[in-house]
Amino acid sequence: MLPMVNVSECTGCGICVDDCPSGAISLNDDGVSVIDKATCTECGACIDACPAEAITES
Repeated sequence: MLPMVNVSECTGCGICVDDCPSGAISLNDDGVSVIDKATCTECGACIDACPAEAITES
C-alpha cells in the first residue's frame, strides 16, 4: 500500500527524506513531506522512520 502523509501531523523534520531508499520523498515549500507515487517502491521505510507517526499506509 502506498504511504500517505498526514499533513497536519508532519513536522518537516526530513528524516523520511533521508531514509527513503528510492528517493521518493521531498519536502515541499511548506516544509511538509511529499511522496512521489511514481518513484515510491512501497517499502515502508518512511513509515518506520517518521518520529511523528505522520506517515501511514493508505
